[in-house]
Order: sequence, then structure tokens, then C-alpha cells
Amino acid sequence: MEKPVFYIKFFLSRNFSALKHSNFRVFWALQAISLIGSWMQTISLPWLAYTMTESALFVGIIGALQFLPTIFFSLFAGVIIDRFNKRKLMLMTQSLMAIFAFILSLLVISDMTEPWHLVVITLLIGVANSLDLPSRQSLMIELVGKSDLMNAIALNSSIFNLARILGPAIAGVLMSLVGIGFCFLINSLSFIPVIISLAFFIKPAFSYFRNEKKHILTDIADGLKYIKNDSLLLFTFISVVIMGTFAMNFMVLVPVFAQEILKVEEAKFGLLMSFMGIGSFSGSLIIASISKKGPSEKFLMICSFILPVFILLNGISVHYFMSAILLGCAGIFAVMFFTTANSLIQLNSKDEFRGRVISVYTLLSVGSAPLGNFLTGLISQKMGARSGFIMNALVIILLISAFFIIKTLILKKK
Repeated sequence: MEKPVFYIKFFLSRNFSALKHSNFRVFWALQAISLIGSWMQTISLPWLAYTMTESALFVGIIGALQFLPTIFFSLFAGVIIDRFNKRKLMLMTQSLMAIFAFILSLLVISDMTEPWHLVVITLLIGVANSLDLPSRQSLMIELVGKSDLMNAIALNSSIFNLARILGPAIAGVLMSLVGIGFCFLINSLSFIPVIISLAFFIKPAFSYFRNEKKHILTDIADGLKYIKNDSLLLFTFISVVIMGTFAMNFMVLVPVFAQEILKVEEAKFGLLMSFMGIGSFSGSLIIASISKKGPSEKFLMICSFILPVFILLNGISVHYFMSAILLGCAGIFAVMFFTTANSLIQLNSKDEFRGRVISVYTLLSVGSAPLGNFLTGLISQKMGARSGFIMNALVIILLISAFFIIKTLILKKK
């Protein structure tokens, strides 16, 4: 009996070393609950938008509005994160997002929802998220330290993607049985355990923030100069903006593709999204298992070439289960790409610049989505959802190839 217990402990300590930190264990476990609710809302919003308007363009606009505030506020958020306590910032943003989800649930359940309601509430959620995302990522190193940071990022990604499996499946069933409004209500309630833990239980081992107060624009400029002068950070960010703009448009394409091409209803749509979550969850576990080796630029480039291939194949697919498998494979390489990029950026940033560096990462990975979502929604509206998948994939392959060639030439000259 002792040997199996020993092997289990050895496996956990090797592959999930971040869990030895009590602060991270609490945060990780309660985030798992909250993220299920978040994913229920994530797939419910585009479905509600399309049901209300039957417009793929409006779905694209809603998708863009979730991320649009990141473009305007991320750089300022980075300065705020470097200046203030990250745990307290997250406590504020999580509370705001719970309130917004609750208001949306009341509107939908009472059958008072208008398209402009979705626009306003989605925009408000985006504003809160523009500070929440970089705060959450910056908090990781304070919970586990540098040695277990990549493992923590991968494990955080694992619950994010486990929620991507469970959330859409639960939402699909709820939409069919009791209505879409209850998806937003459950999301609102799911924030409560995280809010309580941030207020009373999570106490980081250290909390780094600067006492020096420069003008906010000066701080932003200093952060951008720091990135510009670090070739590793700069090259990583370029690849991130390409993938963030053209690869991460599944939320816009899948509901339209599911209805127009695959001809499926709510439950099967939720299951389709869950397959992508299964792939993403698998990718996060793979990254966790190899995290001791540290992030690799070469591995990042490999993922950036493989991901668009699966996006392209899905655009060609006409079968439901084939599309599910292809979306799952795309999910694997998407999460492996962004987890590797996130780890490279955080581990190679100085403490005094980390908040600003991560805010730029958020700007490029999430803030690039509005343009991608809008273009994809426009293409889908004019040419169909299939063209959205195919054209995005071809653009990624072209840009990544050009970037790889230019990067190689620049490094040879140095």
C-alpha cells in the first residue's frame, strides 16, 4: 500500500509542484468553480446574441466588445498592477464581474433583454476584465515563486480548460431545459467563493509593488522601452499578436458554424465547445508535465505552425464529430502556445516591470481579439462561417512564416 502512495506523491510533486503552496491550492481550487460559471456565460452570450438578431456580424461585435476595453486600458492597468496590491485589485474586479453577470441574468430571466443591453453589459465586463486578467497573471509568481511559475500557469490553464469542457456542456443543457438566463445567474454566484478567499484566506508569500511614483505615461513608456530592448520579449510578443488576432476566434465562428454548416441545436453546440475544452485541458496537462524543463522559443514556434493547420481542416469539415475532433486538436496547440508564451514573458521579466510586461501580453493576446472577431464576423456574414476558418488559418501560416524568416535574418546579423 505504501508504494502506490509513494508513486502518487512522486507523480504529483513532479507534475503539479505548484500545489505544494497553500495559497495557490486555495486560489486554484476556487477558481475551478468560478471558471465553470465564466465559460457558461462565454458560450451563452454569442448564442443569445445570434438568437436575438440572427446576425453573425452582431455576434462578432459582441465578441469584440468583450475585449475592446483591453486595447484602451491594458497599458494603464500594467502601471496600476506595478503600484498596488494585486490581491486587492483582483478582489475588486471579481466583485464587479459578479454584479454585471447578475444584472444580465435578471434582464434575460425577466425577458426584458434588448440588443443594446448586451452591448453595454459586455463592454462593462470587458473593462473589469482588462484589469483582472493581468492582475491574476501577475499574482501567480507571488503565490508560487519563480521555480514553480510555469507549472502554476499550466495548472491554472488546466482548470480553465476543464471548465471549458464542463461549462459549455452544462450551459447547453440549461439553455434547453430552463433558459439561457440561468447560465448568467450561475456565473454570478460562482464568483462568491473566489471573492471570499481573496478577502480572508489568500495571503501571498510576498507582494511586490513599487513605492516610486512617476507620471503614469512615463511608467508606460519605460515599460515599452524595456520590452523593445529585450529581443526575447519582443519576438514573443510579435508571435502572440499574430495568434491572438487570427487564431483565437472560435467563440465567433463556432455558434454560426454549428447552426449554418453542421445544423445542430443548443445541446450539441455545447458539446462541440466541450471537445475544444478537452483538447485544451490535455494541452495544459502536457505543459504541466514538461514544465520543469522551462519554456522554449522553439516549442512556441512549432505550436504556432501546427495550430492553423487544424483550424484550416475544421473549415473544410462537414461532419459534426470530425469538427469536434479537429476543434479538440486546435485546443491542444492553442493552450500550449499561450502557456509557453506567458511563461517565457513572466520568467524573463524583472520584478519592477512584470505588471507592465504582462499588461502588454494581455493587450496583444486578448486586445487583438476585437479586430480578429470583427473581421471574422464580417467574413462569416458575407461568405459563410466556413470561409472564416479557412481564411484565418491561411493568414496565420503566411504571417508566421514571414516572421520566422525575418527573425532568423535579424538574429544572424547580431
